[in-house]
Amino acid sequence: MKTYRIADLYSCAGGAGWGYFSTGRLAPEGYDIVDRPNYPYPFNQADAIETLRRIIAGDIVVDAVHASPPCQAKCTLTKGTNKRLEKNYDDYYDETRELMEATGLPGVIENPSARPDVVLCGEMFGLGVIRHRKFELVNWTTEKPKHIKHRGRVRGYRHGEWFDGPYIAAYGNGGDKGTVAEMQDAMGIHWTGVREELTEAIPPAYTKWIGERLVAHLDAMEMEEAA
Repeated sequence: MKTYRIADLYSCAGGAGWGYFSTGRLAPEGYDIVDRPNYPYPFNQADAIETLRRIIAGDIVVDAVHASPPCQAKCTLTKGTNKRLEKNYDDYYDETRELMEATGLPGVIENPSARPDVVLCGEMFGLGVIRHRKFELVNWTTEKPKHIKHRGRVRGYRHGEWFDGPYIAAYGNGGDKGTVAEMQDAMGIHWTGVREELTEAIPPAYTKWIGERLVAHLDAMEMEEAA
């Protein structure tokens, strides 16, 4: 069966890429402005916006695109506790979405501003994190999964009060956030031990779920073209 190439933009250490690779049918290639030596697949240190323009121009040939534009400007902490820092962060969501639509390829955008075509959390996959993430599907669609009730709280201190629970906090430091080893186990990511990369990572189970449906869509496109 055909293997499809997927550009993994703003790739960080490859949480999304690992999930796509795990489908057995998608071959990810990472693109990030920062060198990511822990990325487990072919990697290019390159600007994501420029990469999209090269895809549109035909200089880079892929079958699909994933993008996780930086989310610091729109994340919960910046909108709340750290509102004063919002102006310090770049927001590439709008430009990324516009260019992905222009490629004509099926794509996936993970970002707080993304249209919630698919919303996933760790409980859906038996993980040790909640980590809700919104995914916008560009130039294709799939079914919305049913959200599963959480089993409890995220472990740690909140406003000076201690809470126990089945999930760890895989972000930041202090307040009894998860250790590197706990984050690795909770998200199913063991190829990097860099805390910053873990705190930004998408659990691979999420993109494996999306990737399986993306492969079905790509297969259907192949059959239509062959008919």
